[in-house]
Amino acid sequence: MHFRSLFFPAAILFAAGTVQAAIDSATLDAAYAAVEPRVIEWRRDLHQNPELSNREFRTAEKVAEHLRALKFDTVETGVAHTGVVGTLRGGKPGPVIALRADMDGLPVQEQTGLPFASSARGEYMGKDVPVMHACGHDTHVAMLMGAAQILAQHREELAGTVKFIFQPAEEGAPPGEEGGAALMVKEGVLEGPDAPEAIIGLHVWPDDAGSLVYRSGSFMAAADSIEITITGRQTHGSSPWLGVDPIYVAGQVLSALQGIPGRHIDITRGPAVLTIGSIQGGVRGNIIPDDVTMLGTVRTFDRGERERLLERLRATVTAIAEANGASATVDVTYSTPVTGNDPQLLRQMMPTLVRAAGEDRVFEGNLITGAEDFSYYQEHIPGMFIMLGVGDPSVPRSERPSNHSPFFTAQEDALIVGVRTLVGFAMDYAERGGL
Repeated sequence: MHFRSLFFPAAILFAAGTVQAAIDSATLDAAYAAVEPRVIEWRRDLHQNPELSNREFRTAEKVAEHLRALKFDTVETGVAHTGVVGTLRGGKPGPVIALRADMDGLPVQEQTGLPFASSARGEYMGKDVPVMHACGHDTHVAMLMGAAQILAQHREELAGTVKFIFQPAEEGAPPGEEGGAALMVKEGVLEGPDAPEAIIGLHVWPDDAGSLVYRSGSFMAAADSIEITITGRQTHGSSPWLGVDPIYVAGQVLSALQGIPGRHIDITRGPAVLTIGSIQGGVRGNIIPDDVTMLGTVRTFDRGERERLLERLRATVTAIAEANGASATVDVTYSTPVTGNDPQLLRQMMPTLVRAAGEDRVFEGNLITGAEDFSYYQEHIPGMFIMLGVGDPSVPRSERPSNHSPFFTAQEDALIVGVRTLVGFAMDYAERGGL
């Protein structure tokens, strides 16, 4: 990923020093220094004890216990299965805003060699699997716990109300279950007397430790899951003319699909990716099977082009199947909308990012074709989604393990930058007058 440094006009940089006036910088710095060892301690404990989506029982208990000890006004548990939502009301009048962290791990065998590496096991799709925080959600929870501690300590100086959303199942609910941000929204986390009017989320990323990366507007892709079933007619492999070969048809479909993003989509409105990651059919080499199933993903950044791509996908698959005497079905599951940054909110809070990381550590990033269900909150209220660099700067960027890698880890000195960002958002939003 390539970034360019953002130039900040002097007026904006000067404004960065005018917020958080209710708490002097020395007091805040002391609070950050005091909480940093605890954030690292929490992170290591969570990393060593990861839990899969909708099964974050231990994590939720740890979070709820922490918020209760801080004397939060309300602490709700069991939200969207295992989510925790805490409400902290400040000592001054002001708006309601939300801070979000996701809690779930992945079915990955950790290979980092860390002294606190995970040896946890879980059940995924009926199988016993290793579990790892391969996407850094352990750091997200720890940073939000740290922000909760600092804001609770200074609640009298806080203007407004902060809702802390500890969300399960960002990586996707198990088959047959609802979960994640969509279920939290469905269960009313953005409604009621403490309905937030703006929200922020952070995600760790392999960029240089302590950097903050943003993009105005679209940042991370919308994601669709696709399942294509091609039905032919089974016959002996020595006599393919006596049947209809769905594997042969699947090969034609696979090749044709790759032409859709490059030849049928307006790439000036945003890139698109169409990937088939699984093809399953047949049981042995001399039997042409009845059917083949293809599983894949579609990533887009523009709603209109997404619909155009899916329409073309369906037409292409159907036409190729019919031309070969087969039939086909295409099932699409819309996983997540586009995630990004509300332009007005981003402009308003840019000084907060600069103060949290340093003027030379805030960058504009390229589009990311990965997806994030934080977007479900942003369908209802303005939001910011910022990438926090946790990569080792002594290692070339191309050699750093990516998220979801069994080798993925985080430079822990970067986590306090995330805490500063979350606290800064909570303190500064009201000072800047809201949206």
